[in-house]
Amino acid sequence: MVSQKNMLIQKEFSKYANCYDQFNIIQKKVAKELLSKIPHKNYSLVVDLGSGNGTIYKIIDNQFTFDDFFALDNSKEMLSLHPDDKKVTKLNYDFNTQILSDINIQTIDLLISSSSLQWCNDLDYTIDNIVSNSQSIALAIFTNNTFKSLHKTASIKSPITSKEYIFNSLSKQKKVFDIEIKEYKLYFESKQDIFKYIKQSGVSGGDRRLSYKQTKKLIEDYPYNFLEFEVVFATYFDKRH
Repeated sequence: MVSQKNMLIQKEFSKYANCYDQFNIIQKKVAKELLSKIPHKNYSLVVDLGSGNGTIYKIIDNQFTFDDFFALDNSKEMLSLHPDDKKVTKLNYDFNTQILSDINIQTIDLLISSSSLQWCNDLDYTIDNIVSNSQSIALAIFTNNTFKSLHKTASIKSPITSKEYIFNSLSKQKKVFDIEIKEYKLYFESKQDIFKYIKQSGVSGGDRRLSYKQTKKLIEDYPYNFLEFEVVFATYFDKRH
């Protein structure tokens, strides 16, 4: 069963699917950074968990060789914008689903998930699922320090998880991940541009906790011309590659 939270996230990304590519500036930077950490460029099967409209595939198709690429996302609208290719299989997927039950194979050579796992209802479950079924893994997960100053100004709590919780989920695994934290800032010409970005990039995940009046006051009170982002990069690579 899809939770109410996941339904809101799915609705948000689906609503702005057509303009998402114009606004996912940070997500593209994160994807490039994550793929640069993968030391081997030849895999039989690659799975992109939370593939969106194909940011990972557009990069990896020029840099890696692979036989099959599975794009998994919970938004059908996003998947419809993902590049088609004879090597690509697109599947409508929820984080609560066992990956291999959809793919119907024995193991995944390389699983990539960039800018999506922060929306998990149960990160422990999803990471267990990933680790159990994947030989090599590359994850990029936004933390609750994303939009830190904005949330502080609005006196609201981030809808996504902390880096401490992410570390704890990863530390429970038998596979030992290499972990790096990176911070980003995205600058804007006006405060209105900041809130337009938040709305149309999908990064709010459908989280609506401010009224129109409160949002207007937040625009007036927010003292910066940038938004902050914090990302945990976690990688594990099978020595057989």
